[in-house]
This record gives sequence, structure tokens and C-alpha cells, in this order.
Amino acid sequence: MRHFSSIGLSLLLTINFAKAVYLNTNNDTTIREDCNLYAQGLLDYYDGYKYGGVIGMFTYPYYWWEAGGAWGSLIDYTYFFENDTFVPLIKQALEYQTGDDNNYVPLNQSTTEGNDDQGFWGLAVMSAAERNFSNPEDPAKAWLTLTQAVFNTMTARWDYKDCNGGLRWQIFQWNSGYDYKNSVSNGCLFHIAARLARYTSNDTYVEWAQKVWDWMYGLGLLTEGDWWFVYDGANIANNCSNITKYQWTYNQGLMFSGCAYLYNYTEDEKWYNYTWKLLNSARVFFKNISGSMVMYEAACQPSKTCNNDQRSFKAYFSRFLGMTSVLVPDTEPMITKWLTDSANAAAGSCSGGYDGHTCGLDWTNWTQGWDGMYGLGEQMSALEVTQNLMVHKRPPPFTANTGGSSEANPAAGYGSVTTETPPLKIGPGGKAGAGIITAIVGVSLIGACIWLVL
Repeated sequence: MRHFSSIGLSLLLTINFAKAVYLNTNNDTTIREDCNLYAQGLLDYYDGYKYGGVIGMFTYPYYWWEAGGAWGSLIDYTYFFENDTFVPLIKQALEYQTGDDNNYVPLNQSTTEGNDDQGFWGLAVMSAAERNFSNPEDPAKAWLTLTQAVFNTMTARWDYKDCNGGLRWQIFQWNSGYDYKNSVSNGCLFHIAARLARYTSNDTYVEWAQKVWDWMYGLGLLTEGDWWFVYDGANIANNCSNITKYQWTYNQGLMFSGCAYLYNYTEDEKWYNYTWKLLNSARVFFKNISGSMVMYEAACQPSKTCNNDQRSFKAYFSRFLGMTSVLVPDTEPMITKWLTDSANAAAGSCSGGYDGHTCGLDWTNWTQGWDGMYGLGEQMSALEVTQNLMVHKRPPPFTANTGGSSEANPAAGYGSVTTETPPLKIGPGGKAGAGIITAIVGVSLIGACIWLVL
């Protein structure tokens, strides 16, 4: 029998009931107070410290990948506000879910885990390394070592057999989506490689980032011209020639922030130009409402078809915007405008529920208040867009040369898990890209396509 831990009890003691959101983006105190409410609301969906709960996992219907996203949000929360309230909880979750080989391929996720899912846990532990988050006692679970383990196992799956390279969506052959190569899986690899390059000063990671970029561009997942978009993916049939042209905030963000990391490290002008091209094109994810640029998930919000996964995408997009504004400083004015307007709008939507600060999905109608939507993704998105207003109040991401203390193991992650097993017909589970296949076959096609015509 498992009793409430001291972690759980300490969380219960922090809860404020029926407290409304008031945001003044020029006042750090209100930003801090609102983010505290958002973070508490996020943890309403976590029961890993309760009897019957699973450490590191959020409640149904939220899948494993999104838990990785949420812990990443809370790592930044602790850093921006120098608040260690949630440190034991985060640390416990990140260590518990590593799997037997300490590479975030736990066997209990083998029926659902995709490359993108593993990648999101990799993003979380990379943030832990860059933020000098409290280090684990076990060196095999050092944050940098875990990130390198994710990178190593992902690159080992690089598939030349179909479409001349790239990562498949799924890790295991028996999972639906194994025949799909998507941008979020490859974007995670690109992004992690860029961050590892900057942290370790190892140019091998730059080479891998370039390799992923070249493959995505050559396939047509990255477009050039007046608008630089990141498309969703392609089925391996016909050599990946039929591109699924959905555009999601987090895919665009993975790529422009990865470019920002590469520019910050290499000072190569091409990465600067790529950052700006992708960032300027990201304006399609903002609605201009009387001069306010308000973030929205353009492929599903207008048609009201966003699933649980897609409802969290604005969180990661906000995080990637904050990163970029630090790493490429001349992007800061535009990004700060976008984040400020969107944070104000999010605050207007966070007025629901019994607590008075449950957050909604649609920020574009903020004057109308809460839209009746709620969940982990909504809370995480409000938290990220608001806490990233503080990104310039704290030091930039650490590296091994600027005070980063996490231990490295460039050979980490290799173990016994295999993907080469005869495929089974199992229905799609939850993944970072689960909404993509759903959207393809769903009724949202017409609504989602309208906004693509610029």
C-alpha cells in the first residue's frame, strides 16, 4: 500500500482556492502569481503522488508524451521564478520514467511510444541540464546523459530504407503510424541536436542537425519562398511523395528555435536567416485583433476540432518563442509583442471552473472569458505563454562552458530494446502526433485548409 508522500502533502498545502487571474505584464509580481495559479491548475491533472497513481504520468486521457511536455514546463517555472516548490516532484517524475536503459523507452510504453514521444522527454531533460536543475544522485540519470541517450537512440533509428532517410513516426513496427515519417519526430531530433551542440561544443551534433534539416527540406517538409512552413509529414508509400500539408505551431517552433540554437553556437549566418524566415512565417499562428497578436492553433481551432494533444501545442510554441528571443536577440521585440498580447488574452480566458482560474482553449475571444474548454493542455499553454515573459529576467541557458553542471556520457542510451518485430494491427494510441492522423481522416479538412490559403 502506498500512502501520500511528503511531496503530495506539500502540494496540497500550496493550493489556493477560488482565486481569479489578474495579469499586468509590466508587473513581475502579477506574472508570478498568475503562473503559480496556472501551475497548480496543471498539477490538478497529476496523481502520481497518490495511491494508485503512476509517478510521472498524468491522469487519463493524457498520454505519456504530454507528461514529458508538462514536466518541461514546470522545469522552466522553477527556473524563471526561482521557486523550488515542485523540484522534488519533477525530479522524481523524470527519473522514474527513464526505462531500464535510461533512454526514455520504457517497456510499459511499447504499445504507444513514438519517436516524437521519446523526443519530448528528451526536451525536458535537456531543459533540466540547461537550467542547472537539481542533479540526480545516479550519474546514469544525469540530465545531460539522459538527453544524449535520447539522441543516440533516435539517430540509431534513422531509416535510409524508405524515403532516403528520416525518422518514422513510430518506434515499434506494431504501432499504427509506423509507415509515416513526420516533422515532429524529425524536428525533435533536429532541435535536440542543436541544443546538445551548444551545450557540449561538439560539432558532431551540428552535423546531425544539418543532416535532419537537409532531409526534411529535400523531402518537402520544409518549404522556402515568401513563406517558410513546416508541413506535418508523409507516408512512406511512393517514396514519401504525398506530403500532408498541415501546419502545427509546435513543428514551426521546433525548427525556428533549433535554428536559433545553431546560430547562437556556430554564428553561421544561414542559421540566423533560417530562424528569421521560419519566425516571420509563424505569424500565421496569430490573429490580429484590434492590433493585438493573439496565438491560436490555426489547423484545428477555427473548426473546433482540436484533440487533447493539439490543445497543448501552444505551450511548446510559446516555450520555443521564448528560447529564440534569448538566443537571437534581435527577434526579441517581435516575440515579446506576440507573447505579451497572447498572455493577456490567455488571462482573460482563465476565468472558469470552481477555482475561478481554469483556463480555456480559445484566447482570441478573451473579452468573453472562459470558453468552457479545460484540461492539461489549456493549463500548460497559459503557463508557458505567461512565464516566458520572464525569459529575459534570468540568465540564458547554461552550457558546459558557462556553468552547466550536468554530467555527460556521449555513449549513453544503448540497450536491449528492439523495434524489429512483426507488425500487429493495433489501433492508434496517444502520441505527440496523434492528432495528425485523426485530422487527416477527420471532418476538419475543409476548415483547416481555409487558413492555409494566404
